[in-house]
Amino acid sequence: MSAASPGLPGLDLTTLTPWFREQVPGVAADAELTARLVSGGKSNLTYELTDGTTSWIIRRPPLGQVLATAHDMGREYTVMTALRGTPVPVPITYAICPDDAVLGAPFYVMERVEGTPYRWASELAPLGAGRVRALSEQLVDVLAALHEVQSATVGLAEFGRPDGFLARQVRRWGKQMDASRTRALPAADELLLRLAATVEDVQRVGSSPGIVHGDFRLDNALVHSDATGDTIRAVIDWEMATLGDPLTDLALMLVYGRMASFGTVPDMPNSAIAPGYLSEDEIIARYDAASHRDLSHIGFYVGLAAYKLAAIVEGIHYRYLHGQTVGDGFAGIGDAVEPLLATGLDALDLS
Repeated sequence: MSAASPGLPGLDLTTLTPWFREQVPGVAADAELTARLVSGGKSNLTYELTDGTTSWIIRRPPLGQVLATAHDMGREYTVMTALRGTPVPVPITYAICPDDAVLGAPFYVMERVEGTPYRWASELAPLGAGRVRALSEQLVDVLAALHEVQSATVGLAEFGRPDGFLARQVRRWGKQMDASRTRALPAADELLLRLAATVEDVQRVGSSPGIVHGDFRLDNALVHSDATGDTIRAVIDWEMATLGDPLTDLALMLVYGRMASFGTVPDMPNSAIAPGYLSEDEIIARYDAASHRDLSHIGFYVGLAAYKLAAIVEGIHYRYLHGQTVGDGFAGIGDAVEPLLATGLDALDLS
């Protein structure tokens, strides 16, 4: 099947096959390669490729004009390769093609890991509250383990710019909100002012630099289940990984849980409201017990995460109002912005 086939855009097997046979070990001799699209859309495209015996995963940017920094194949490949052999479970990486010669965009090949990315509370419900609790505990433990990895030890000393990371985040998401807002949002103005007023103090005494995943949540992990229990086999979707302040990962995970309770954001994962899933206080306490990091300013980080997600959701709302979204379910998405901003302000009040 080639890129011209309607069901498989972006993957031309005619041009891919010679490169794949040369670069990837273990391909069955003379076997025909076939592929299917696993996931697509505005995020990176993911394909499963097989020779009939072994399967691999290929990741490439979405079709069309995209920001290179937002869909950096080298970033994903580099961080997963570096983390192999650490306590953080990641797929094995096999090869990367950094130019456009083969598929029209950079791409890489990694191991196909058997597992489920639990996105919805309804998917977790059959496991029962006890297993859900154990799985959410394991998720927190994996996050803490990631943040304990020394970047220089695994070859990631130059992976990002940790100095001034939090201040850049405040400025970045402030600009994003200004570019996307469709209405007066006094709470957004207040939250941004308060974040900007305190970010330097938090940055000065806050968490030491480390590896940041950038979008850590249960549906970005592949869970293998059998008679012995449920095991996180791999953390995936590293396209926003960098070196920075790891507590931004913890805070974003907490705010995703808050969003799940709003019930108004279409296609937003709600696994955190499944019976048995750890509460916010339990997540913080478990992370604190496994980490050397100072959580005394966690309110600031939650405020920043809430502002970030509010800016993202307001951007989706903007595109919906301008007829730029595809599919149904976006009519009420803007309703989540003000609760997110309120979450951020409440977190700063408690910090």
